[in-house]
Amino acid sequence: MATVHLRIGDLVWGKLGRYPPWPGKVVSPPKDLKKPRGKKCFFVKFFGTEDHAWIKVEQLKPYHPHKEEMIKINKGKRFQQAVDAVEEYLKKAKGKDQAHSDDKSKSDKGRKAAKPMKIIEEDDEDAFKGGSSDKEQTDSDPEPSSVRRLVAGTVSGFKWESSPASSMEPITKRLKIIEEDTRSTSIQAADSTAINGSITPTDKRIGFLGLGLMGSGVVSNLLKMGHVVTVWNRTAEKVQSKCDLFIQEGARLGRTPAEVVSMCDITFSCVSDPKAARDLVLGPSGVLQGIRPGKCYVEMSTVDPETIMELAQVITSRGGRFLEAPVSGSQQLSNDGMLVIVAAGDRSVYEDCSSCFQAMGKTSFFIAGEAGNAARMMLILNMVQGSFMATIAEGLTLAQATGQSQQTFLDILCHGQMASTFVDQKCQNILQGNFKPDYYLKHIQKDLRLAISMGDSVNHPTPMAAAANEVYKRAKALDQSDNDMSAVYRAYIH
Repeated sequence: MATVHLRIGDLVWGKLGRYPPWPGKVVSPPKDLKKPRGKKCFFVKFFGTEDHAWIKVEQLKPYHPHKEEMIKINKGKRFQQAVDAVEEYLKKAKGKDQAHSDDKSKSDKGRKAAKPMKIIEEDDEDAFKGGSSDKEQTDSDPEPSSVRRLVAGTVSGFKWESSPASSMEPITKRLKIIEEDTRSTSIQAADSTAINGSITPTDKRIGFLGLGLMGSGVVSNLLKMGHVVTVWNRTAEKVQSKCDLFIQEGARLGRTPAEVVSMCDITFSCVSDPKAARDLVLGPSGVLQGIRPGKCYVEMSTVDPETIMELAQVITSRGGRFLEAPVSGSQQLSNDGMLVIVAAGDRSVYEDCSSCFQAMGKTSFFIAGEAGNAARMMLILNMVQGSFMATIAEGLTLAQATGQSQQTFLDILCHGQMASTFVDQKCQNILQGNFKPDYYLKHIQKDLRLAISMGDSVNHPTPMAAAANEVYKRAKALDQSDNDMSAVYRAYIH
């Protein structure tokens, strides 16, 4: 590749390790960040991610000459967002140039010509050591504090580091910057969200059991990010259509849970309730029959802690490794790869699942202590969410009963302290009579029931959850089980 001559502010395509080329800008490094020894490299800020890294010169290409080429080979959503960010940057830069062109031309006449930006030559070892003056730095150049933030994932220049400081910590905080033998140091921002096309998928074979509302989105994102996935679904009528779809996307089909586990290194499951989770593991041709020493099983279903502890015991008794990792979100968030994962159990399995969790979620948490802690946390979260949804439905119907506009109620609500995407979407769906399931009503009622039972087990009162649970039970009696949780509204109008 021909020698690339670059200077501060140049737009480039940068490639780091096995990651695909990404649009970026050559910027000045922080003054306390030394240039890696060895080959010539430049400090690059990547668009759309706010990541920064030292990139070797042979891994850089000028932005404009290679734009069309790169767009053809990268089709991810976040890649397109990054390209859009470059175009927006160029548009703003052009606007600034036009706004100041007259003043600049006048001032240049009576002033000594400004010193041009220095082009970094190959042997210039001091180019980045001292940083640059304030005049050389642009508004989009990285500040030292922002450069020190870290991101989760299997990234060149990072390794896992356990920290006992917190019993509940995001995956984003468990990484340490190191220099590898390549002398290439990667510095990235605190965000574990997957960048389409930028995840290095694990080389472990992945199995997935359960292709419901949540599981289908997870599998789709695992495949998009390059994971090798074998699927199985327990509901016979859904097997053909759903599995065929994923097979077209590159998945393999397992005939039984035992076969999937025996074929894969890490097997995830995501089913509806404790009984389904137990049957999947303990039933005929179940997971347990495929477990061998070293096999990993990850339970993503929202169930009670007792079920989790039982499953952990039987899996580990066969030499398997167990992790619980229930998810907070909805069908839409699952499809978008924006779930929140809450994990507990074998921490080494959690780390082995890093690329998978990045593909399916925006962040993940590991809760220290025994298996069952993630189930407890998720039940509490869903208890709050379910109770809140019932309260919103109650408010909407009370507004109607007292002659108030429900739309005005929603408008006021969405401009106050409780404003959120959740409130807006659920209320709009209610007003439109759209109860297509994004999170089944029967499942949120199940979570409320399990949370109330958990409260009873430690003699802790849950009167709000108990009241909400009764409303959901009423909605189920009105045949709303398979509708969205927002259909709890109908319990108040019948």
